[in-house]
Amino acid sequence: MTDISTNPLPLAAEFSAATRDDWLNLVRTALKGAPFERLVGQTYDGLPLDPLYPRQADAVPAAGRAPAVPWQVMQRVDHPDPAAANAEALHDLENGATGLSLVFAGAIGAYGYGLPPGADALTRVLDGIAADAGIAIDLDLSIPAREVPLHLAAWVKQRGVKPAAVQLRTGLDPLRFLVTDGASPLHWPELAALLVKLVAELAERGFRGPFAVADGRVIHNAGGSEAQELGYALATGVAYLRALESGGMAIEDARRLLYFRLAADADQFLTTAKFRAMRKLWARVEEACGLAPEPAFIAAETAWRMMTQRDPHVNMLRTTIATVAAGIGGADAITVLPFTMAVGLPDRLARRAARNSQLILLEESNLARVTDPAAGSGAIEALTDRLCLAAWSLLQEIETAGGACAALQAGLIQRKVGDVRTARAAAIAARKDAITGTSEYPNLAEAPVQVLDVAPVPMTPLAAKALSAEPLPRIRLAEPFERLRDASDRVLAETGARPKVFLANLGTAAEFTPRASFAKNFFESGGIEAVSFAPPSSAGDVAAELAVIVAAFKRSGASLACLCSSNAVYGRNAAAAAQALKSAGASHLYLAGRPRDQIDALAQAGVGTFLAAGSDVLATLRGAYAILGIAP
Repeated sequence: MTDISTNPLPLAAEFSAATRDDWLNLVRTALKGAPFERLVGQTYDGLPLDPLYPRQADAVPAAGRAPAVPWQVMQRVDHPDPAAANAEALHDLENGATGLSLVFAGAIGAYGYGLPPGADALTRVLDGIAADAGIAIDLDLSIPAREVPLHLAAWVKQRGVKPAAVQLRTGLDPLRFLVTDGASPLHWPELAALLVKLVAELAERGFRGPFAVADGRVIHNAGGSEAQELGYALATGVAYLRALESGGMAIEDARRLLYFRLAADADQFLTTAKFRAMRKLWARVEEACGLAPEPAFIAAETAWRMMTQRDPHVNMLRTTIATVAAGIGGADAITVLPFTMAVGLPDRLARRAARNSQLILLEESNLARVTDPAAGSGAIEALTDRLCLAAWSLLQEIETAGGACAALQAGLIQRKVGDVRTARAAAIAARKDAITGTSEYPNLAEAPVQVLDVAPVPMTPLAAKALSAEPLPRIRLAEPFERLRDASDRVLAETGARPKVFLANLGTAAEFTPRASFAKNFFESGGIEAVSFAPPSSAGDVAAELAVIVAAFKRSGASLACLCSSNAVYGRNAAAAAQALKSAGASHLYLAGRPRDQIDALAQAGVGTFLAAGSDVLATLRGAYAILGIAP
């Protein structure tokens, strides 16, 4: 293969070599005196995101999957009816899935549904499945399902299958109940002893594991940052490693019985860096234990918090990006949430799309052919290193607090995650973090998607509580906007029409279109239908133009109105238009934009709210519903 660093392409040879200083000179010209820092972004961990990174030529690939080995294509099995769950599992395995994630009701990844925990139900779910045929089985457990690993071991024995031939990951994660349920039926020493007992029993039966999982999804589902997810997973892994060693297991063996689960979301570069960082962080823990690092098994699930109920087909794009990011980051197994997961229990079409998106990436895009393809990328390497430092710092805080269990009881982790969740919510409300199809480019006329007619599984609160902690919520970022859309749907069902706002477009199309489009997106993201009207040219006759606009407003059936045009047109016509619309019965008047030198005059003319990029969209929309007398 030609080395283009020493043998440049002929086309490139025709251009002089560019330096960073050359680029900076161009940047300064483009910024026109504005500070360079305007181009530097920031993650929710406060990590800088530079606009340009040099290549890291001395980078070493992160040790992960064996070269050219594909990740396991996992498919969720979560139908509450064991027979239906079995039918879906068999169909998935027959059509490309290489593993099954058995999700039990109340598990981290249940999302409202899940398998019943009994031995009979498990037997029915696994009917006809050859456990020794190279199929991976990963358990996502709840407290009622805590005996499932032993049920599954008994099932394997009944079939005469050698346990070592079964790729079984049992998902034992006793600390997670403090995070999700806010309680544990046992104290930590008892939980640790139970973990050791279960792991030892499974190992003695001949299963290879891994068995105990450090699951970062609980942090991600609660709105936490990448470093917080890594730090929590690292601290949990350390706690389980300590427990196994204290229980009499050699640390060399114990570390091979642990694995990790992380969420993969649509922030491609951060997700890739996060998975790479997890490997480097755990290798550092192994070194601190006097061990030669071995690649940890890291499973990925596409993120619950990024899923939307509105325009759910966009979820297919989100989950594909997340899968690419996790795959490039070295995930050993990936589970893709079906695109209708936030609407209800997915049907076979949604499950097929989840499965086939992975197969295309593996078999047609050959995404697993190169080991750590992000190695050497300046941006990815810098993000990986910065995430490692931030996550290690959090691990040190947790260890200083007495370890993962003590830190959870003290609320240390919950407070940090809560701060990020609050910041994230503010960015969502202001649409600084856009949600396509929900907060941006909504479609009020979207057709409903099909899901299975299966009710969510009710969960019984934990009765006995030996330990308690503040539970972390499970959120979806789109929920605040979806609640407004739900209110709009209720009004439509009751009255035959949605809440409306009249867009009074002033001037020519070139003058009003940018802000009219902004206003339409703004209001319809909350389910308020934008009725847009542009008067015919009046050759400068403002009175005639306003008369036509007022007549159109009265016909629209809207009581809210929004002026849309350029600042220059506002200076000529907006005050008169505002007065005319208020006189015509507008209960509240908005104006798209914030023309600073006109705000006082326009407010006196009747403009009640100025809409601008960066404002709190949710607060404004809730205010509009309050004006209309509609409870969102």
